[in-house]
Amino acid sequence: MKVLVIYTHPNHQSLSYAFLQKVIQGSKDNSHITEVDVLDLYAEGFDPVLVFNENKRRRDMHADPALAKYREQLLWADKIVFVYPIWWGRPPAMLMGYIDKMFASGFAYKETGGLLPEGLLKGKSAVCVSTMQGPALYPLFWLNNAHKVLMRKALLQYVGIRKVTFFEFGSMESPKGKHEMKLNKVYRYFSTVAR
Repeated sequence: MKVLVIYTHPNHQSLSYAFLQKVIQGSKDNSHITEVDVLDLYAEGFDPVLVFNENKRRRDMHADPALAKYREQLLWADKIVFVYPIWWGRPPAMLMGYIDKMFASGFAYKETGGLLPEGLLKGKSAVCVSTMQGPALYPLFWLNNAHKVLMRKALLQYVGIRKVTFFEFGSMESPKGKHEMKLNKVYRYFSTVAR
């Protein structure tokens, strides 16, 4: 199994970065995982801004040569892992910009004329590892689970990725946030997952 980790946080001293390290460590300790590639969107200088004009059309985004290496990463991966904080109830704008550019029609899905398109990333699985300041049940009761609906239904299932696992950790700025326990939970998952 080949794992692509998409990390989205500007600070390498952050708790999100600590979760990234556990994902990498667990993956390296797992005999089912043969390769791990990390895309650090901030360190990469990824440009999340969409530009459409007379030279760049939305319908051509799936073939934009500037995004070729990122498309290759997504096609290469069996499992796509997103590591990010939840800000304002959703992933950071940087990650949303990556999603806008990369999960384009003609690459991640194609229109069929029916109610839903055909997902072109079938057979892959995904994991979302996210942290937030508020309590863990805040998104469920206050935001109607908007974050999970966005990532699972509006994005991943739309492009054909049916198996989606969430690690959504709350109270992460509290000294009682049980950080080590949560970090170890992520490590255990990645050190044992078989698909």
